[in-house]
Amino acid sequence: MLLTEQIPFPVSRELIEESIKGNQPLIVQGVIQRAEEKNENERVYPEGILKREIKNYIDGPIKENRALGELDHPDSSVINLANASHNIKKIWWDGDAVMGKIEILPTPAGNILKALFQSGINVGISSRGMGSVKENMSEGTVEVQDDFELLCWDFVSTPSTHGAYVKPVNINVGSGGNVNINESKSPIYPYNKVNNIIRDIICDNTGVCKC
Repeated sequence: MLLTEQIPFPVSRELIEESIKGNQPLIVQGVIQRAEEKNENERVYPEGILKREIKNYIDGPIKENRALGELDHPDSSVINLANASHNIKKIWWDGDAVMGKIEILPTPAGNILKALFQSGINVGISSRGMGSVKENMSEGTVEVQDDFELLCWDFVSTPSTHGAYVKPVNINVGSGGNVNINESKSPIYPYNKVNNIIRDIICDNTGVCKC
């Protein structure tokens, strides 16, 4: 069974580590998963199982520089390279929270994700894995079982766990064309502006432009 664990991913004072400078990629970091905490889907990931899978992910995809994720969750266990938007560079534990340092890629999906960040759109991050669950009636939870296999993390619009909504940031263009991201309070943008941004990015990257 395909299991997803969604979490808000705020880019706030302590979560923005690096800025976009010249042609450098946008780097964000924050909580990407939590152990032993019930999410809005009533699901709990035991710490032992999650630690095992995090270690495997560090020793495999991250070490080999292929810890890719998509923009939006597909209903599949396959990571679609055509929709890859980011690459996780580093993962570590902070108590029961899994922290991640993430590079936003200069791909069509990554450019859309970066544009959403720049426009003040909140997004979440969501794990994707395969495994079974067992219902705990007394606690009202569903526990992930030992056969769980972590696949990746995707950026999504609707998270279900507490900890990682990407909040908007201001973009300042300095001398020489350098672009800097500065933390700020979230501005409110009309929905049609988001559509226009996504439309323009798709147009620039595919040549297919809709009026």
